[in-house]
Amino acid sequence: MQITPSDARTNVFIVEDSVSIRERLAGMLEGMEGVTVVGQADTPAGAVEGILRTRPDSVLLDIQLIGGSGLDVLRIAHPQVPSAVFIVLTNHPSPQYRRICMEAGAAYFFDKNSEIAKVREVIAGLGAKPH
Repeated sequence: MQITPSDARTNVFIVEDSVSIRERLAGMLEGMEGVTVVGQADTPAGAVEGILRTRPDSVLLDIQLIGGSGLDVLRIAHPQVPSAVFIVLTNHPSPQYRRICMEAGAAYFFDKNSEIAKVREVIAGLGAKPH
């Protein structure tokens, strides 16, 4: 059976400490054809538990979380769900953070203030791939 882009699905887990940004991201993604938000978290522990439980195709991940760091989530969850595409979306887009996140397994690293639209493009591209 050939999978066409309209048949393809991509499941996304959102990890973000700001309720308003998390809701904005969820609304943006849920409005996309073929995309399902399978979970959300605002703490490292909640994120790791949710990612391991839902096994999403991609994870939108903020670096700054309640009670910890998205980098911890990346270091713990990525090796256990290596097929997931981790997309870091942060207010701290310094080259130092980019390097550390990419070394830990992030596939993308975007500035929350100026590159949020790129998240939509990446997720749309993932949804068009057969699983």
